[in-house]
Amino acid sequence: MKSKINMRMGALLFCALSAVQMMGQQTYNEMEQLTVNENVTTVITASEPIRLVDISTDKVVGDKPIENTIRLKPKEGGHEDGAVLAIVTVVTERYRSQYALIYTTRLEEAVSDKEVQLNERNAFHNPAVSMSTEEMVRYARRIWNSPAKYRNIKTNKHHMQMRLNNIYTVGEYFFIDFSVQNKTNLQFDIDEIRFKLCDKKQQKATNVQEIDLEPVMLLDKSMHFKHGYRNVVVLKKMTFPNDKVLTIEMSELQISGRTISMTIDYEDVLAADSFNTLLLKEE
Repeated sequence: MKSKINMRMGALLFCALSAVQMMGQQTYNEMEQLTVNENVTTVITASEPIRLVDISTDKVVGDKPIENTIRLKPKEGGHEDGAVLAIVTVVTERYRSQYALIYTTRLEEAVSDKEVQLNERNAFHNPAVSMSTEEMVRYARRIWNSPAKYRNIKTNKHHMQMRLNNIYTVGEYFFIDFSVQNKTNLQFDIDEIRFKLCDKKQQKATNVQEIDLEPVMLLDKSMHFKHGYRNVVVLKKMTFPNDKVLTIEMSELQISGRTISMTIDYEDVLAADSFNTLLLKEE
């Protein structure tokens, strides 16, 4: 399987378990039981990104191929039917779930696909998460559907135009809404979208300093567009000096290899709007 899940993230797991114990206790007999076999991969899918997984013994291995899914499998067979191989704890952004993994010699009894149900979720306040992915997506979609407020921040290149539409702020995050208009009939196949801090004045290419920024979330995961593209990126709040600019750069796959970028001054970032009641209004 892919890289193993970190089975010991002590501090965070201790906080998670302590929070649950304060609200009540759960015994092994009250846990959801999943039957497992060494020839069957058990896939557990959560409704939101998984932040922590703990497997209580080394009899079971696992990995996290995508952010809301884990895969589990016994290392080897030879166990008795009904033997408890491990307790697996899954901590997401807002809840915690536990499962007892029970060995079975019968393949037809092994669980291959498991979705975390509502009644299996114990509410959990994760101190590392100030805004859930679900909330980010909700806000980003509101912004994506809102009219553009910025008209003068744009770049033209290769018969294309990249433009800033909106900047909003909530909590410790910036929501940056940008779009690209392709005025050619040649489809743009996205290779990479980079967000970085760059020098405002670049005198020599060898002296250029760039700091890549890792997006917390990108609303649209599309990798191709023909004429129009719009997206909302969520970045952790930051401060940067006046000699730096925030740059959004989109590059295309070879052979064409077109690249277009746009710079945003710190003054425009500081002028970011707060979410208002219209954007927060429920659908």
